[in-house]
Amino acid sequence: MSKNNSIKTILFLSTSSGPGGAEQVISNLASSMDPAKYRGVLCVFRPGWLQERTHSRGIPTYVIPTQGMTDWRWARRFRDLLIDEHVDLIHAHEFDANVQGTAVAAYLGIPLVATVHGKHYFGEKLRRRLAYRWVSHRATMVAVSEDLKRFIVENVGIVSTRITVLYNGVNVPPTPDPAEVEACRREMNLPESDRVIGVVGNLYPVKGHQYLIDAIPAVLETYPDTSFVFAGRGHLESDLKQQVSRLGLDKRVHFLGLRQDIPRILALLDVFVLPSLSEGLSMAILEAMMAGKPVIATRVGGNPEIVIDGETGFLVPPKESHALAESLITLLKDRHLAAEFGEQGKRRAQRQFSLQTMVNAYQSLYAECLRTGS
Repeated sequence: MSKNNSIKTILFLSTSSGPGGAEQVISNLASSMDPAKYRGVLCVFRPGWLQERTHSRGIPTYVIPTQGMTDWRWARRFRDLLIDEHVDLIHAHEFDANVQGTAVAAYLGIPLVATVHGKHYFGEKLRRRLAYRWVSHRATMVAVSEDLKRFIVENVGIVSTRITVLYNGVNVPPTPDPAEVEACRREMNLPESDRVIGVVGNLYPVKGHQYLIDAIPAVLETYPDTSFVFAGRGHLESDLKQQVSRLGLDKRVHFLGLRQDIPRILALLDVFVLPSLSEGLSMAILEAMMAGKPVIATRVGGNPEIVIDGETGFLVPPKESHALAESLITLLKDRHLAAEFGEQGKRRAQRQFSLQTMVNAYQSLYAECLRTGS
């Protein structure tokens, strides 16, 4: 539908406006495509972080509120947007956008790529499984990990050949000046001599922060000069702060809220931890690896596809605070091992999970979909 046949317009449709891993993928993709081949446009259901970030990068951005899958007013407005922007392909993300976008795309005869980032919105609802089976016949479905693909095949009933796996990717973070890092330490009131352990992620139940907090007393028994930082926001913040207070950890645990300076935070860390109960493919882990940090993560979702246990970090069972504590103590004790994990992880991330690798993979998929019209 583009006016210029040599440059194709890709519209990114997102269920959420973030902040989060899927939203980061969308923003990075929309702004990193080859401008000689593709032009990006964004549409979201509600305003928020993704809308603001993408708009700031000069990408045409639209907000069209929706009342759900049967909202014909949304469908009509979205159809008009596709026509006005001369959209050649839709790249939808997450359940609602995938289903609603596919319906309009099928009506207009526009190819659609439907990326699935996680498992939490499937539940046991038959209508959602049926909706995704329908999407799989009318769109090109993408899962962000092999684990997620297996889940969709086994739990939704989609034939495996209808799902492509494309890994997320991140940029190598800028290396902050040492003075910036020290300023960051002072801002957080972290003692100069303290080792620092951190986690980056929204404060939601699925991220498992409470299990890391339960592990902290055991770590402090062995290494009392250790501080813990939690970067992210979410509705569990109050509960987690109460848990910290009950355990008498207020002086050692710091909640940072939503941060725009993650490279500075990562530069401070001796160890990065992600105690999630479920993951698609974690952008936070990839960013930590790109920053050369040893990683301790739970053996869930796509984490084992990123972190090689015993080579780039440790994998522990979910909800196992004792295992988290043991792994943390091991890396605090053995600085050489921690440094080796960090270096091996950085090489692995640069080799397999770079932003450019992800962009190239999606651009190849776009070209195939545009060529075949599906």
